[in-house]
Formats: sequence, C-alpha cells, structure tokens
Amino acid sequence: MAAGGRPRETLRGIAITLVTLFFSLPIVWLFTAAFKTNIEVTDPSVGLFFEPTLANFRAIFDDGEILKSLVNSLIVGVVSTALSAIIAVPGAWAVGRFRMRRTGSLVLSARIVPAISLLVPWYYLFAQAGLVGSYTVLILSHMFVSVPLILWIMISFFEDLPIELEEAGRIDGLSAFGAFWRIALPLAAPGTATACLLAFVSSWNNFMFALIFSNEDTKTAPVALFNFISYASTDWGGLMAAATLMTLPVVLAAILGQKYIVTGLTAGATKG
Repeated sequence: MAAGGRPRETLRGIAITLVTLFFSLPIVWLFTAAFKTNIEVTDPSVGLFFEPTLANFRAIFDDGEILKSLVNSLIVGVVSTALSAIIAVPGAWAVGRFRMRRTGSLVLSARIVPAISLLVPWYYLFAQAGLVGSYTVLILSHMFVSVPLILWIMISFFEDLPIELEEAGRIDGLSAFGAFWRIALPLAAPGTATACLLAFVSSWNNFMFALIFSNEDTKTAPVALFNFISYASTDWGGLMAAATLMTLPVVLAAILGQKYIVTGLTAGATKG
C-alpha cells in the first residue's frame, strides 16, 4: 500500500509543480519585463537573460502619476472594504442566524445585475449630486460589489457556529447584538479576514467604475495603467513597471494573509 502510494505522491508533486510553473509564467514575465527596455519587451528572442535597467521605474517615479493613483486605489479600497464589512458582516450574521434567505437572495441580486447596465443611471444621479470625480462615488460604486461578496462569504460561517455559544451568552445577560459582537464575530475572524481581503482585491482591480466616475485627481491605478496605451504606440516598459507596482501590494497581502485565507475558505465549507 505504501509502496504503491509513493509513485502516486511523486506524480501528484510533479503535476502540482507543472501547474504552478504554468500559472506563474505570466507573473514572472511581468516582473522581468519591468526591467527591460521597450525593444527588449517586444523581442521574443530576449528571455530571462538580459541587462536589467531601472529606467522604467525612474520614469514613472519622476512622473508621479502612478504613485498618486496607487494612493487613490489604496484609499478607495480600504474605505470601501471597511464600510462594506461594517454593513455586510452583521447582515450575514442576521441572515445566517435567523435563516433570512430571501433577504440574502435579494442582496445577491446585486451581483447578478451586470454592473455596466447601471453606469448610465448612476452617472446621471451622481452628476446631479455633484459627486462625479470624488472619492465618494468611487467608494459607493465599489461597495455595490463588496457588500454582496462579503455577505455571501460570511453567511456560511455564522451558520456553522454553534448557536449554543450565543445562547449561553444570552443567559449571562448579553443582548442579541452583544452575543454577536463578543462571541460570534471573534469566532468568525478568519472568514472576515478572507472576505475583506477578497473585497479589497476586487476594489483594487476595478477598472470600469474608476474609468467612468474618476477624474485626474481621483483616478485609480487601473486607469493610470490604461494611460500607458495610446493610439500611436504603447510604453511597454513603463506599463510593465507600473503593473508590477500595482501587483505587489496584492501579492504581499495574499502572502501575509495566507493562513487566514486557507482557514477562512475551508471553515465555512462543511456542515455539521
């Protein structure tokens, strides 16, 4: 049994390695291209062996536009995720604990409706309110995606928590919200971290809302990356350097929060 299991484990290890390498190639190409010239980026004969240059990074740092857009992305991502969590986590607890599935399905409908179909009425309403080009409109539009995402991730976590723990807290004098705040929320911390990280990544990468609702002062990193592409030519070196700077925060967040992501994604996956 053990002898037969070794070849299987070896084959599985090889398969995992090959799949990992395959999906890592675009990231490796992105990072290496950031240190190439425009000619080297578009030259297929130039692989991993070339003379690195920091000219692309110096150019975008001297311009300052990409750094400003990264700060804007950070502001919009953090604020929209925090506000979404404040709304969605208690909402998920209520839906999961009191079996309010119809309410949850109503919120989920926000994910079903194509966001592009809402851009025209949203733009009209926000323009009438004088909010187009502000952080407010970007945060609100990103919350339209983040709130349903966090809510539906968190529902299963609260459904899996033993209700006896909250009932014991109620016996000790806690209110329903007190039982949620002191008992359910700390136990669901891995799920909350996972949901918030996924919501932040979704906000960080959002392009469509930022393209329509932002201006020169509030445009986010995806819109700034788009500016490297013009009708006549594309600054591939600058684009790759800016994309690297945009990718690094998400990669670092995923690495640092890996333990919570794995725990969070598996904790709500089983019943009983």
